[in-house]
Amino acid sequence: MFDISKLGKFLPTVERPIYKLSFNKKLMWTGIVLVIYFMLSSQFFGHIYGVSATVARQFQTIQMLFGSTFGTLMTLGIGPIVTSSILLQLLVGSKIIDWDMSDEGDKRKYDIIQKLVAIILCFVEATAFVLGGSLPPVTNDWFTRIIVILQLALGGLIVMLLDEIVSKYGIGSGISLFIAAGVTNRIFIGFFSPCVAGSTGCVLPTAGSEPIGRVWRILIYLVNNEFTEILSPLLPILATIVVFLIIVYTQGISVDIPLAFSAVRGFGRRWSLKLFYTSNIPVILALALLSQFQLVSTIIAKPSLDDPNMRCSALGCFTEVGGRNEPTSGIIYYLSAPSGILFNILTRTVTTKLLLRALTYTFFMVICAVVFSVFWVKTSGMDAESIAEQITSLGMQIPGYRKDPRIIKKVLDKYIPPLAVLGGAAIGLLAAFADFTGALGTGTGILLTVTIIYNLYEQVKNEKLEGAHPLVRKVLEV
Repeated sequence: MFDISKLGKFLPTVERPIYKLSFNKKLMWTGIVLVIYFMLSSQFFGHIYGVSATVARQFQTIQMLFGSTFGTLMTLGIGPIVTSSILLQLLVGSKIIDWDMSDEGDKRKYDIIQKLVAIILCFVEATAFVLGGSLPPVTNDWFTRIIVILQLALGGLIVMLLDEIVSKYGIGSGISLFIAAGVTNRIFIGFFSPCVAGSTGCVLPTAGSEPIGRVWRILIYLVNNEFTEILSPLLPILATIVVFLIIVYTQGISVDIPLAFSAVRGFGRRWSLKLFYTSNIPVILALALLSQFQLVSTIIAKPSLDDPNMRCSALGCFTEVGGRNEPTSGIIYYLSAPSGILFNILTRTVTTKLLLRALTYTFFMVICAVVFSVFWVKTSGMDAESIAEQITSLGMQIPGYRKDPRIIKKVLDKYIPPLAVLGGAAIGLLAAFADFTGALGTGTGILLTVTIIYNLYEQVKNEKLEGAHPLVRKVLEV
């Protein structure tokens, strides 16, 4: 029988450091990767030979979720990595592939197959983008197509290696870092960019056009005494702030399990089980599944005979608006977020169709988030049995109970499975609500960014900061 673990020798990988890295070096590597990511996401450094720059405004949701920038080497972003993770989670969670994730051998097989599937998906997705017309070459000859496909796939492989560098040499993970960086960049642009929306390059506004930045729009309306128009740019700014505050507040909700050292009396700690027990992973996976579904439906859509600006398929129809494909009917319409429905409600322009769209999108997000949350607990070592073994290995026990992993597991079983379901449902519902507000960077983008930065903050606090800059130590109150 073929040993899957032998495949690891042939896959591109970043070796783990042979010594423990200081905090400053981890911070340095994280910064280097972030700079490389932004460089390869720019049209100057990351532009793909054979592709027009005008396609860079397509698939805004996919770009946000996958940390990608269309028309550059970062077009695929983290898509292949996340999609391979979804596929394997479904196979392992449903026992189609019977691997025990607590076993080191099966865990290594899982990691190797996930990387192999991600590499294959780099080429599959690159081919789909090019042949499906979503990223058409400037010429339709096969040589140019192959060159574009290889460049896109190469960009996907670079992202995989950058993710490994951050995971092994930096702080956090590359996946989270790229998502947070992309969303933060979009929020900043949405607030302050003076450029006109839909333009190639930065074109300053004229009498017949408005800037992207909502702050500049508000100032223009104030100068022109158009006070009734201020609500349109002001509402996204207020929604962004409200969504941010709600997410920060919910991050602090947790259940604390008291623990005591079995060898030393009078000393103990608390093991916090947060409401969002699986963090933002369920939302990332749910949106990745939805984005891939939207991508496929866009690729297979054909031009409509009735409307030249409309493309339709069995999954629904799309209309091109400002270089973007907006769903207008079909299944894909009801599985996409009605961004800005809050504005429609305030202006009394909401329709029954729009409300039904909001309900179906919310239902989809909640169900998917719950399913992925449960699967993630089982496949990532966050189940009650794994946590009980961690607590026992630290020489700790729950006061009033014997020092036995089986006893601790029974106690944790009262909390972890319900938290996996309740936390998944809560973060799915919060993501859907955040999208309805029309917040800058999308509500889901803010949700992901805040949870990523919060988790990064928690990880940094656990680092040894003796050699860190005094400003960093002061911010972390060390």
